[in-house]
Amino acid sequence: MNERVEINPDVMQGKPVVRGSRIPVELLIRKLAEGASLEELLDAYPKLTADDVRACLSYAADTIAHESILTLANR
Repeated sequence: MNERVEINPDVMQGKPVVRGSRIPVELLIRKLAEGASLEELLDAYPKLTADDVRACLSYAADTIAHESILTLANR
């Protein structure tokens, strides 16, 4: 985990959020995937910084990089 993303069971049911906020990493990633710009996110969430958004992207990439994918053999 990085210093800008936290997981706390008492905040947003333990989902990863921007540290010190209730802004879920998932929400920011989805908004970016839907075409939102960094500037739009910063306008919508005044406490958010560009470094927070980059940290969320990094967190998501690290999470995907460390997941295991199981495949089933064709029968």
